[in-house]
Amino acid sequence: MTDLPTGPRPEDHTVPAEADWDRAPSLVDGANTLELGAADCDLRYWLRAVPQGTLRGKVLGHDEHVTPHEVTRRPGPLNDALTQELAFRSIAEDKATRALGYMVALAPDTATMEFYTTQLMDEARHAMVFRSHLLSLGVAERDLFATVERLAAADRDAVLVPLENLGLEVLRDQQDFIGGVVVLTILVEGVLAPAAQLSELKWRVFDPAAADVERGAGIDEIRHLTVGSSVAREHLLAHPEDKERILELITRGRKLWDDLPATEMTLRRETLFQQGLDEHRDLVGDHEIWPGRRLVDTSVEERVGTAQEWAESMQRKRLAYMGLEEAI
Repeated sequence: MTDLPTGPRPEDHTVPAEADWDRAPSLVDGANTLELGAADCDLRYWLRAVPQGTLRGKVLGHDEHVTPHEVTRRPGPLNDALTQELAFRSIAEDKATRALGYMVALAPDTATMEFYTTQLMDEARHAMVFRSHLLSLGVAERDLFATVERLAAADRDAVLVPLENLGLEVLRDQQDFIGGVVVLTILVEGVLAPAAQLSELKWRVFDPAAADVERGAGIDEIRHLTVGSSVAREHLLAHPEDKERILELITRGRKLWDDLPATEMTLRRETLFQQGLDEHRDLVGDHEIWPGRRLVDTSVEERVGTAQEWAESMQRKRLAYMGLEEAI
């Protein structure tokens, strides 16, 4: 399942390929093919790979000279679609950061403690860069947090709060570390990550800075998904008696997802994006959203459906890797 070596990293300043801005695979490809464990991605790894690698020269997720296109900065459907997305993503990453505090505290060994400490930092950074990019889209700094609330409060309450409640029940109330790993890896990031890759691809023309922000976050998410899967796999191999409980948790989490209006939220934002796409077809030209498919030829349903297919494929592969085939 891996095309890169695992195990101890050399003690030098070389950025690992999976964390290198130019060499890292896409989020979906990386999450589907790489195999990384907590010991591979400890604090020493992160200090070399992320501040000195992925983020070198990109404190806010992109080079300073990369900016949104004017059609995205001015009021209109593109601005509405992107600001709503960024506000929601910033809240989601903020909630993930806070939940990860419990995982750090519950980690059973130093390797997982260090890894989840680095993931906590990653998610806090994601919240910051998504929120900060709203300033580049015309939001006044003094109004930033109020704007996030206005744009995303309803979706937060409808989609994120029920997921947060499940995570807090498992981590805070039950102090179930491996249950928290599964909730985060399979039920939250494993579902939301493909939509993030879609964002990177579709915003490349209209806002290359936002696309780069998504690229950097996606590189981090490869690490989160692969290590989380490895942690769960190793635990279940050592503690097969926990398998039935984890399967029940996955079933419960999937039922929760089915009852949430997440698809309706995505369709609403994609409809706004489609309006802007139709208005600015000449600007997009023959740009391909993925190989062989021009962005201007896609529809709301195709883009949303493709992201859902990516999510389902990732879940199937990760569950099989973790030894949870019964959940597929």
